[in-house]
Amino acid sequence: MKKTRTFIVIFMIFLSSITFLSFDDNNDFELSKNLDIYYTLIRELNLFYVDEIDFGALVEESINKMLISLDPYTNYIPESRIEDYKFVTTGEYGGIGASVREEKDGIIITELYKDAPAMKYGLKTGDKILEIDGKSTKKNDNYDISKILKGQVGTEVELLIERHTAEKVFTKKILREKIVIDCVPYYNIIRDSLAYIKLTNFMGPAAASVGDAFKKLRDSIKLKGLILDLRGNPGGLLNEAVKIVNFFVEKGQEVVSTKGRIKSWNKKYFTMIEPIDTIIPIIVLINNNSASASEIVAGAMQDLDRAVVMGEKSYGKGLVQNTRELTYNSILKLTIAKYYIPSGRCIQTLDYSHRNADGSVGKVPDSLISEFKTKNGRLVYDGGGIDPDIKIEEIKMEELTMALLNKNIIFDYATEFASKNKKIKDAKDFTITDEDYKNFMDFAKSKNFSYETELDKLLKMTMNKYDEDIKKELSILQKKIEIKKEENFLSFKEQIKKIIENEIVSRFYFQNGRIEASLSFDKDIKKSYEIFNNLESYKNILSGKNKN
Repeated sequence: MKKTRTFIVIFMIFLSSITFLSFDDNNDFELSKNLDIYYTLIRELNLFYVDEIDFGALVEESINKMLISLDPYTNYIPESRIEDYKFVTTGEYGGIGASVREEKDGIIITELYKDAPAMKYGLKTGDKILEIDGKSTKKNDNYDISKILKGQVGTEVELLIERHTAEKVFTKKILREKIVIDCVPYYNIIRDSLAYIKLTNFMGPAAASVGDAFKKLRDSIKLKGLILDLRGNPGGLLNEAVKIVNFFVEKGQEVVSTKGRIKSWNKKYFTMIEPIDTIIPIIVLINNNSASASEIVAGAMQDLDRAVVMGEKSYGKGLVQNTRELTYNSILKLTIAKYYIPSGRCIQTLDYSHRNADGSVGKVPDSLISEFKTKNGRLVYDGGGIDPDIKIEEIKMEELTMALLNKNIIFDYATEFASKNKKIKDAKDFTITDEDYKNFMDFAKSKNFSYETELDKLLKMTMNKYDEDIKKELSILQKKIEIKKEENFLSFKEQIKKIIENEIVSRFYFQNGRIEASLSFDKDIKKSYEIFNNLESYKNILSGKNKN
């Protein structure tokens, strides 16, 4: 109770300080009035609510609900989550170097980072963590487990492990180390003297990592072109995006500008140093999960006619965040501006400032979408992400494939395969045989795997609406569907097989190998080969002569 009263006193002092601020319009009066209402509400709850209340949790929840009504990127970060925030901005943390997911009876290791403690101490992908420092993992979710596994560098954590190939559970004591997430997990020379660089985020060392990778590839062979892969990259630090564009664009070019409510915070970002290479042909790959800083790079390279952008329309996050320090070592991360790329367009898709009557957020309507021009006069548009110069539709994942992934059948098969095979061919050359695929089908059956199609759902809905004769006919149809579903294992063999191979490769060659293996069947990469082998077409796209 003393702790609660202390909180109320602190809260009261805070509110009192607010009332002594100068108010110059009705908005400020509304703020003062509502803060006073909030305080009196908290006071009454404290005095009269039937049970004792955790006011720290209550206020934090109310803050979070308030901020989410503004936009998804304005967040309150309490002291307890500062380390997670630092990880997002730096890509570094203290831990064991493993990704996990929750299951009903424990936590499964889904991926190991190469040379990280989890790998060095002998853990394997597919291992189940039953206890952490003597505490069961059954009641925790992924976030809680992730927090527990993280910790100060040099501290020890004890894990109770269950492995499907071991007769008994066993313990592993692991010393935490500094884990650095590699923002460029893979780069190499691929077919036809083409450089390929995969960038997964824009954390602290992103630009330096891209620059170093490109220089190494350029120095190893005479390059025909560069593929910069930003697919699935959620963004990060704006400055890192500007630096990456600077590698390939002349000094003094505007890359992005920010415009917000506070005019003094508005800023233009220019290329500041001499570039590495302004000549090499470049293709930038994006998809609908490429966001924020990814869109700055792709959009600026498109607006400056420095690269051909290929893939799917990007996410459309044109909002800029900054941080403000709060009391008690907490932080407010808030949206302060929108960013605009060189043509003058903003690519923000959703308008959070004008919500619908039901509270939902609408996209920028077509009537408000404006036309802009690139450096060479090509037409580009605002109001909804980056439209690629060459659009490539996403390959549809079959219902069977999705079910195999969602029910972890492919993951579990890869775990079993890795336990029976000490090594495999190089990542780019590895394939499973027809016999392996048959074993996979038998494995799925042994796990009692089943899945429901849209047609199954439709039959369930209609089955009880008809008389017995029609029900019999529908039952016959249901049996035919089941036969067809079994045949789908062969019909969709190539798609399933590639995903199995990719999962197995990750067990032996980690994320680096997973990326390398995927390039052999990547539709965007295959199209890139075509473009680079016809440089006239590449030049026509950038000049505006070739309209896609």
